[in-house]
Order: sequence, then structure tokens, then C-alpha cells
Amino acid sequence: MDWIDHLKSKFIVFDGPDGSGKSTQIEKFLTLQKDHDLDIFVTREPGGTSIGEDIRNVLLDPTNSEMSTQTEMLLFMAARAQLIQEKIKPKLSQGYCVLSDRFVSSTIAYQGTAGKMPLLDIMAVSQVVTGGCSPDLTIVFDVDYDTSTRRIDGHDRIEGKGREYHERVRSSFLGQAKMWPDSYIVIDASRDPDTIFKDLCDELSKSLSSQ
Repeated sequence: MDWIDHLKSKFIVFDGPDGSGKSTQIEKFLTLQKDHDLDIFVTREPGGTSIGEDIRNVLLDPTNSEMSTQTEMLLFMAARAQLIQEKIKPKLSQGYCVLSDRFVSSTIAYQGTAGKMPLLDIMAVSQVVTGGCSPDLTIVFDVDYDTSTRRIDGHDRIEGKGREYHERVRSSFLGQAKMWPDSYIVIDASRDPDTIFKDLCDELSKSLSSQ
């Protein structure tokens, strides 16, 4: 059986530092839908629902500079709760491959490691929010700070937090992959998009075929 067939009813997360090229890889991933009998539903965090998009605007607005890390984390979780109930769970039950641009892995990296919130606190809230709806695979597109900065045109509130913060974000993603190697895949995202996509497909093939 082709590995793409294994994507049905799978929940895949694309994650990584800002400027890692996730959006480009999502577009390439959608080409699988054209050539195979596969329904793909793509969403993003924060957002993906009307309520989630309103929360996104608050989170990323540079004028909200006084926002605490705890508030930030809870707003991300609120948007996530709505997305899971309104979109992700229904689509998975219908056989879709659900692809999310960011998920809990981002909260661990940005508000946890970089924002210095305890991992146990984040995971406790996440358990309530997700209700057991967790990704089958999390793909980390790894890129260094200088490369990512060159790729970003303008900065939202979180993108503008500086080198030290974003280097901790990157370190967290790599640390998560070491902590949970069975459900994480790391891709070198510093290269050209076609090479990255080939590696992505190769890694997905190996991982899904072994499940």
C-alpha cells in the first residue's frame, strides 16, 4: 500500500521557528491531494475558526506589548480548544488528513521554553483543551535565527521578540524531538523548498509505513 494511503484520518502538525518555510511546504503537501484519493484539511494556529481568528488578532497585535506570558498561553489554548471541537475532530472522523500549521508543540516552545513557563503547567492546560486529540506526527522545520529573520517580511508581536527569545524557541523544538522521537520528525529547512519537500515525503513514508 502506498504510504500516502496511510495519511487518511491522520493528524499531522507542521511546526518550527518563524520563517522556517512551513507555508511553502503546506502548499506543496496539498499537491498530494490532486494526484491521490486523499482529502486534506489544512488549518492554522492560532485561528482556523471565526473565534480563533479573533483571538489571533489580539495575540499578534504589536500594540498589545503588555500581554503576560500566562495570558498569551491561555489565549492560544482557547483558540486551540475551539479549533479542535469545531474543525479537527469532525474532519478526522470523516477520514480527512488534518494538517495544522502549529499546535501544542508551539506553545511548549514559545510560552514554555522561551517564555519560561513550566512545562507541567502547559501540559496540564493542554490535557483539558485537547481531550486526547493529539497529532500522529509533528514535523519540525528547523532553521537558524539569521536565516529565519531574512525570510520574514515585517514582524508581528511575537516575531519581534529578538534573537535570544527565538533561539530558545528553536532549541525547544529540537529538544521536543529528542524527548518524543516516535512522534516527531526534524527536517533541515535551510535548503531549497523542493529538496525540503523530498525529504519530508521520504520521512513521512518511513514513519507511516512502520506504524
